Amino acid sequence: MLAKVFSGAVYGVDAYTVEIEVNSGHGEPKTLIVGLPDAAVKESEHRVNTALLNSGFLPPKGRVTINLAPANIKKEGPSFDLPIALGMLAAEGDIKPDLLSRACVIGELALSGAIRPVRGVLPITLAARDAGRKAIIVPAENAAEAAVVAGIKVFAMKNLREAADFLNLTLTLNPHVVDLTETFNAHNKTLADFEDVKGQEYAKRAIEVAVAGGHNILMIGSPGTGKTMLAKRIPSLLPPMTLEEALETTKIHSIAGKLDAHESLIAVRPFHSPHHTVSDAGLLGGGTHPMPGSVSLAHNGVLFLDELPEFNRNVLEVLRQPLEDGEVTIARAAASVTFPCRFMLVAAMNPTPDGYFPDDPRSTSSPRQIQNYQNKISGPLLDRIDIHIEVPSVDYQKLAGLEKGEPSSAIRKRIIAAREIQQARYEKDKHVHCNADMQPKQSRKYCHPSDDAKQLLKTAVSEMNFSARAYDRILKVARTIADLDGEELIGTAHIAEAIQYRTLDRTR
Repeated sequence: MLAKVFSGAVYGVDAYTVEIEVNSGHGEPKTLIVGLPDAAVKESEHRVNTALLNSGFLPPKGRVTINLAPANIKKEGPSFDLPIALGMLAAEGDIKPDLLSRACVIGELALSGAIRPVRGVLPITLAARDAGRKAIIVPAENAAEAAVVAGIKVFAMKNLREAADFLNLTLTLNPHVVDLTETFNAHNKTLADFEDVKGQEYAKRAIEVAVAGGHNILMIGSPGTGKTMLAKRIPSLLPPMTLEEALETTKIHSIAGKLDAHESLIAVRPFHSPHHTVSDAGLLGGGTHPMPGSVSLAHNGVLFLDELPEFNRNVLEVLRQPLEDGEVTIARAAASVTFPCRFMLVAAMNPTPDGYFPDDPRSTSSPRQIQNYQNKISGPLLDRIDIHIEVPSVDYQKLAGLEKGEPSSAIRKRIIAAREIQQARYEKDKHVHCNADMQPKQSRKYCHPSDDAKQLLKTAVSEMNFSARAYDRILKVARTIADLDGEELIGTAHIAEAIQYRTLDRTR
């Protein structure tokens, strides 16, 4: 008897429908799986047969042929265990095919028959809904993740026997439901707040400007000045995620297996901080079967690189293309996949190898050592960082004071207002989301300094030897500062403040 079960598989950040055909017939007892299965899929024969026995079912006694269509795409992972097992039961007449034919099924089986969680449930659920499936059967631990998709019923299963009884209508289960509003509100309450940061008003102002315009930022300061503390609080300033952004971000983390158990949705912009020993594959993504790297895990959020000069130079250089394009393509012999990676880069470094500023009496670094240390960051990469500032030590009075800093909620209101101005400005420019995304064409169109501001910029460029790219960055940052002030014309004060945020250009 022939039975059909629908499942799904992940390709890049999206998924596609897999039709599983199970034919049980006469002949020698043997199970044959075709359709380009990998080793994990081939081994499902042993997991499935043992799970059937331990769940009180008899495996097919004759020859069983299992086809995974489309047959020209390699199938990977253990997520086909449950649909194959249910297909076998349907082929033997132990399961009614009515509901099974309208549902999508995914899940890994333990030898006991328990259903284990799998990766990529969210993109598979989206693909199942788009393919017209009315319901999806998923492991219980993945139910919350799947339930964020509207338009498809999600049924959570703990074991094979429960799934079989449900399909035979001898067990009644309610669809799993998630309250998205509650999820967003609960996540936003857990963010670290800027009111905990004492002092560092200059750095906080620079961060406000960076977030308002989506600019990359580099903080330079001695150990203990609060660079990491400031960086970790940046997500509390970012505009709230839209549902579309949350789904896109959750898909990436689901594919990478980074979602916590029973986590339904990543409703807060991610903050990802790889160690400085990370490889280029760990940063960009890769592997035999390409998986998302750190830049994609930070999509729609913040990528924080602490101790920037300690990263391998080759690793830092591969950042240049993702920073420009907002996506990364990983090419392998078998396939080429593209992962999105639009993120705000936040980096931190010491001013010298010994950690102290050159004018600090405790510094023992020679000018040559300092130059070599700073040269670990290439000019092309540094040019892609709009803002670089010094973060000085905080004096005792501010540290010992009881007064709290400005809360993130107040700063965020100003940032959201500036972002709304930018959204209206770039409404017709599909590839420009904020000021940092502006190309020279948009800069000429939207960055209009006053006559006095032009003169100041001209003087700064000639006396400080700013590069053409630095000139462009100053204009973009000045545009953001003007947006924060609600001004259409870029004034002298806006240009002057933007120039102050080019520390390394002024010291090199």
